Amino acid sequence: MDEITNPYMPGAGMRPVALLGRDAQQDQWMTQLARAEHGRPGRSSVLYGLRGVGKTVLLGKLHEEAEQREWVAGFIEAGTGKGLRELVAEAFQLPLQNLARPSASEKIKTALKTFVSFKASVDSTGTWTFGLDLDGSDGGGADSGALEMDLLRLILDLTTATREDGKGVALLIDEAQDLTNAEMATLCSLVHIANQRSLPFIVALAGLPSLPAALAEAKSYTERLFQFSHVQHLPDHDARAVLIEPARLESVEWESDAVTLAVEVSRGYPYFLQEFGSKTWSVAPGPVITERDAELGCAEGLRELDNGFFRARWDRATPQERAYLKAMAADGDTGSNSRAVADRLDKTMSQVSVARSNLIAKGLIYAPEHGRVAFTVPQMADFISRQHA
Repeated sequence: MDEITNPYMPGAGMRPVALLGRDAQQDQWMTQLARAEHGRPGRSSVLYGLRGVGKTVLLGKLHEEAEQREWVAGFIEAGTGKGLRELVAEAFQLPLQNLARPSASEKIKTALKTFVSFKASVDSTGTWTFGLDLDGSDGGGADSGALEMDLLRLILDLTTATREDGKGVALLIDEAQDLTNAEMATLCSLVHIANQRSLPFIVALAGLPSLPAALAEAKSYTERLFQFSHVQHLPDHDARAVLIEPARLESVEWESDAVTLAVEVSRGYPYFLQEFGSKTWSVAPGPVITERDAELGCAEGLRELDNGFFRARWDRATPQERAYLKAMAADGDTGSNSRAVADRLDKTMSQVSVARSNLIAKGLIYAPEHGRVAFTVPQMADFISRQHA
């Protein structure tokens, strides 16, 4: 069928035509925004799960919803080599430019001047004025070098300005597990203060399954600050709809057995559904997608995943780390006992500890509980088995 009308989008972070199975998280977010707009503390969110479950897409949707309510909403990705200060400065620059009008109130000018000082602490190449004369305005002072103090001053002035119009400030962070412990602690402190003062400031974090534990290590009271949502594979009816609905918009139908096959092979993981849907569309003559089309499409999609999605992660591992991954693969996706992995490698726990720690640091595995490890990528064990059978 025509590739131009192919409705499936397997790219990283690309929003599918049918974003299904995430209504609870979206409803929760909208409720918290509304509470904050009414002067009640809005509880921040943590989305965690394996790679390929659609956390980035969902976080992007939450960002869009905050923007539609005319909040000052910044979206950043941790782990890019930049610190939290620089990322926040970049994230808020564009939404604040939208507030910088000649008719801006003094509270908005104060917030803009504070942001200018905050940005100057990471970018000394020039002075930002947003095209307004801010010399006579209050504000500034968010350039002390103490991250928590400077961010707090910025958030206080921003929320004071936005609250005039019944709006708020939202900060959304993807790959949040890559924040440093100190940065996580700073965010927790900001959310805590915002809640205590009923400020319209809400944070949404998305990351790997290790994120809740990392937050708890940064601050012991995180379970009372955030609403935690484990983002998982889609239930069968939503997974089927993800394939059927976009095709139907293009006057194409899936046979029931074809849908069943693609859902089973994908195991309901959103990224895989998009990949298999896209490849099946490419091989199918249409306008009906048959089981045979799905067989060919899923096989092609699996090759694409092997050469890209899985391979990119495998290639990041050293030979010693790959040996550890192969020893884990014997247990499939359910996770492995750390001692059993060491035994399979005929080594002691201390001898494999470096490889284990490095794999965790690279985001290839995580520790769901003490003494256990699991892959952060669904079906990684199957990939390893296929490559080394």
